[in-house]
Amino acid sequence: MPDLWAGLFVLGLGAIAFWQAAAIPVSPIYAQIGPKLVPYLVAAGLSLLGALLCLLALRGGWSASIADVAEAGPPNRRALAWMAAGLGANLLLIVPLGFSLAAAVQFTLVSAAFGSRRWARDLLIAVPLCLGVWFLFVEALGVNIGAGLLEGAILGALGREPA
Repeated sequence: MPDLWAGLFVLGLGAIAFWQAAAIPVSPIYAQIGPKLVPYLVAAGLSLLGALLCLLALRGGWSASIADVAEAGPPNRRALAWMAAGLGANLLLIVPLGFSLAAAVQFTLVSAAFGSRRWARDLLIAVPLCLGVWFLFVEALGVNIGAGLLEGAILGALGREPA
């Protein structure tokens, strides 16, 4: 029964997410993709997950037994510290440096949480990836998340004014 309640709770979160996504005002300037796309995708994902959890609960349950939890061992505090450092770095760096550089630092620190010790390589992967995400939001979705140092320099090199 607890498994079914958990599945119903997640299904309820999906319903609330759909309701709130529908309440997002849309400007008539959005021809195809607007600000509702990602919230609707998240709502659909939550609803699908909730439905699958309910189905598994009705088939006998999905939660781990006490023995399974005991076998997992203690939490990896070092990995949790790296993750927390990544979140903290993003919070501290996003205003002075901008989205791309702050997210790249977060990416590198979270990679360290997963065991990577190649910081330079991780940073070289993260910067173009984060820049791509920034350009996707600004250019394709029309969501202005602000230009930081790197974004402003690239837009300036392209002869465009940062928004």
